[in-house]
Amino acid sequence: MSIPSDAVLAPLADLAARAQPLCVPAGTRLFDAGQPCPGFPLVDAGSVSVSLLAPDGRRLELYRVEPGEVCVVSATCLFAHRVATASGEARTETALRLISPADFEAVCERDPVLRRYVMGLMAERLADLMALVEAVAFQRLDQRLAALLCARGPRLLATHQQLADELGTVREIVSRLLRRFERDGWVQLGRERIDVTDVAALHRLCAASNAV
Repeated sequence: MSIPSDAVLAPLADLAARAQPLCVPAGTRLFDAGQPCPGFPLVDAGSVSVSLLAPDGRRLELYRVEPGEVCVVSATCLFAHRVATASGEARTETALRLISPADFEAVCERDPVLRRYVMGLMAERLADLMALVEAVAFQRLDQRLAALLCARGPRLLATHQQLADELGTVREIVSRLLRRFERDGWVQLGRERIDVTDVAALHRLCAASNAV
């Protein structure tokens, strides 16, 4: 994802300087699907997970907002004057500034550089989301888990529930697959820790046919 230039961040920084800084603990819900967007968040430290939540409690993470990045769901809602289409939650203790909807709309109207950047980022996120839909629809869960381990290894500091949330499934299935990987000698499991011990085997699983 492209990193915003000073020309992009400057107008937002001017507004953020007037906004009240917030510091929230991990797990704080910042916005909810179906509710009006409270404003445009600028993350100074920490991380925000933007996810779809199913009625049964399952979560599918769409993307994360790190310091210096733009929350596309918030921007889309503010541009279109619509309610949020996903939920945002602080993954860790997070410091941010919330720009009011009116201020964000005004700065985008008068600053074409910022407006073009936000629109371009929406296009990038759309491509990422299409890849996610393809993986969920057509790739086996064990392959998706293997791909996640390859991308985040060689050591992941995460719970089985957190991995399940990223994959849009339930913890029990992730735990069962991880135990299978451990029996095969591909990973070593610890408390909120997963060590990848055979990355080549995980890559072979990712490349295997999707046929069950």
